Amino acid sequence: MSDVLQIALVQTGGTIEKTYNAWGGTLANAGSVLEDMLNGLQLEGVQVQLHPLLAKDSLDLTPGDHDLIVKRALELAGDHDGVVVLHGTDRLSVTGEQLHTACGGAPEAPIVLTGAMRPWILRTSDALQNLTEALLAVQLLPRGVHVCMHNRVLTFPGVVKDTAHLRFVSADETQEELDA
Repeated sequence: MSDVLQIALVQTGGTIEKTYNAWGGTLANAGSVLEDMLNGLQLEGVQVQLHPLLAKDSLDLTPGDHDLIVKRALELAGDHDGVVVLHGTDRLSVTGEQLHTACGGAPEAPIVLTGAMRPWILRTSDALQNLTEALLAVQLLPRGVHVCMHNRVLTFPGVVKDTAHLRFVSADETQEELDA
């Protein structure tokens, strides 16, 4: 058995990988920045294998896209030590819930979803922090479907995006805030 952990990194698009188009003044999923992000990290004892799947803003994901992400993540969990899925934050909870349901909460290896509220290309981005945290979390977490962002790890089911605070929370936390 190898001492090097095999981590699959599934690319689906989302804000984390958006780039700036100077001619149009827009941010879009036009090309991947993931290799640039990974080149800046020291990942001793880990081999990251990129698996490009989609390049979409999560608001543009179809039910078929969600099914494709779920199928691919579960396949990769079967022959990797962990799977990290880069995902847009607006529909990340949908994919997380579907992954949890599809595997009964126990994939063959930990699956961690992550993304960013601001593109990596921006100076004030949270992208590199979230990617780094997810790559560490997938090595330490038990089998399950998790989200890792902003120094927090939450486990599905019941993870939702708190749009007021731009973070992910458990559905219980949201209800507690409403009750307060």
